[in-house]
Amino acid sequence: MSIAHINGIDVFYLADGDPHKPAVIFSNSLGTDHSMWDGQLEALRRDFYLIRYDTRGHGLTNSPKGPYTIAQLANDVLGLLDYLSIDKAFFCGISMGGLIGQWLAVYAPDKFEALVIANTAPKIGTEQAWNERAALVRKEGLNSVADSAPSRWFTPEFYGVSPSSVNELLINLKNTNPEGYASCCEALAHEDLRECISTIRIPTLIIGGDKDPVTTLVDAQYMKSQVKGSEILSIPASHISNIEAEVEFNQAIKQFFANQIKHELET
Repeated sequence: MSIAHINGIDVFYLADGDPHKPAVIFSNSLGTDHSMWDGQLEALRRDFYLIRYDTRGHGLTNSPKGPYTIAQLANDVLGLLDYLSIDKAFFCGISMGGLIGQWLAVYAPDKFEALVIANTAPKIGTEQAWNERAALVRKEGLNSVADSAPSRWFTPEFYGVSPSSVNELLINLKNTNPEGYASCCEALAHEDLRECISTIRIPTLIIGGDKDPVTTLVDAQYMKSQVKGSEILSIPASHISNIEAEVEFNQAIKQFFANQIKHELET
């Protein structure tokens, strides 16, 4: 088991592929873990060194008492890159992971070659709603939010044809540490990067799910309007688009990263 001691906690991670290849670090959504990126491995590991990790409060990473901040979660990413002696990486994050990616692109751009942010926004939801969810989870546990998760994460059509994929995520959600989950809800409650993302200058691909009820295509289009030179792609999926539209998602990020590498070699 791969554990990195970073910022006073143990962070679980998995590394796949050749460490001499360009590195890609993946950041999970709220209530999931590193395994949500399993579908990206085969498509990318031949050309990249793939780092999947569990965000603070999730999976096998420690869940110290919060609240957390997005800056704190982002600094765990920077600590992991330093631990692995990776000077510069590609970043791919979804939902909460996408918000972490935006923070990193604003405040630590020199550490990243390019950024993929999927199903996210510079301000996700409302402070009141996140704080209420944090309080509910601390009181009643994760079962209180698990039953409604599939309708937020996937379309009914996807659940109908891939119930095992959905149920595996639900099991992981129910097994998430309630304090860690609630502390990440509080990080989402307070973070608002709407006034900052216009400073992002690293190449950025924004992926939206055309049926996402959580972070909509309007959110994706807003980020596109703010991040100079960014690209935007809508794919047929709800909120967890890398699983629901795996083929389209993989093609998009593989091509985007390859284009950045080609451009770097030509300049």
